[in-house]
Amino acid sequence: MSLVALPRHETWMRRALEVAAAAGEDVPVGAVLLDAAGRELAAAGNQREASGDPTAHAEILVLRRAAERAGTWRLDGCTLVVTLEPCTMCAGALVLARVSTLVFGAWEPKTGAVGSLWDVVRDRRLNHRPEVYAGVLEDECAAILRDFFR
Repeated sequence: MSLVALPRHETWMRRALEVAAAAGEDVPVGAVLLDAAGRELAAAGNQREASGDPTAHAEILVLRRAAERAGTWRLDGCTLVVTLEPCTMCAGALVLARVSTLVFGAWEPKTGAVGSLWDVVRDRRLNHRPEVYAGVLEDECAAILRDFFR
């Protein structure tokens, strides 16, 4: 079950949408990682096309950058804000990084792993389960993707 989004989640999602809009030839997905005080640690958009790296999803890149900046892989207390429901790779990575809160915009019925196709982040067999706020600015997040694929 997703929690009810807070006003700050919309503010953060607008920042993630800015990042997504700058994705160039890549699918416009933007991610922002915030520390416990709500300060931006890192931001990234998809870079699979630009880098030729199949793992260069926005979430993976933002987790790498934030961990480097924080000096630890443990991102306890952090919030990951992303414009699209994470896939299994990204959902698994945010769980392993101990991200405390996930905020996402559009649902991804084909590959989503936070409730659409799978629910990796709430699997009780795992030792960490973040809070989830889904559908934040969902229409805006879905629109940028629809426009890209037209």
